[in-house]
Amino acid sequence: MTRFVLVAGARLGAWAWDEVAAELRAAGHEVHPLTLSGLAEKQGVPAGQRTHVQDIVEEVERLGPCDVVLVGHSYSGVPVGQAAERIGDRLARVVFVDADVPVDGASFLSGWPSDHVRQAIDANDGFWPVPKADAYAGQDLTDEQIDRIVAGSTPHPGATLTEPAVLERPLAELPATYVKCLLDGDELPPAAAEPLKSGNWELVTMDTGHWPMFSRPRELARILHASATGS
Repeated sequence: MTRFVLVAGARLGAWAWDEVAAELRAAGHEVHPLTLSGLAEKQGVPAGQRTHVQDIVEEVERLGPCDVVLVGHSYSGVPVGQAAERIGDRLARVVFVDADVPVDGASFLSGWPSDHVRQAIDANDGFWPVPKADAYAGQDLTDEQIDRIVAGSTPHPGATLTEPAVLERPLAELPATYVKCLLDGDELPPAAAEPLKSGNWELVTMDTGHWPMFSRPRELARILHASATGS
């Protein structure tokens, strides 16, 4: 039995993991999907990058003295990666699902053409707004799945995207799996490509889009199971 803490990407809450969590529980694992501050049922809670890191650390502490596998999707790879190094011996593994990987001193918006995101945040009272359905086209999602994502999403606190990450040691030292979703492009983020050379990280690919918890939940659950158990 493995304890998983699952954290979805921008605009999403714990609900996004419903199908994956059900598969993992059926395999005998303990699963704790986490909603970050300012999102979903936690809307209205002020949040910056440090808040989201603390959300994850506090969830691990709440679970008691146990090993956990931290899973971060998309944006949440940034706070999950920082939390992973803070929980020390309680980390069994960290899994980045088509995720951004934190870089010390850099924000989620660093290193890619993100002026449009900053402008959207400025124009929407400090929040990154929910995109329209056509933003999810070509990602192996059914119309029903797209409708579910759009309906369940909430605007994302902009400060969590612009505040820099803080790392105390190289992420390459942590045991990690990077899951690359190929329909979202086959090029790895530079911050993930380098640690994959370390021998502590493994690479797994999925022939699906950026939201595999919706498009391929059973396959993603199998990958998470294998990353935790080595089977």
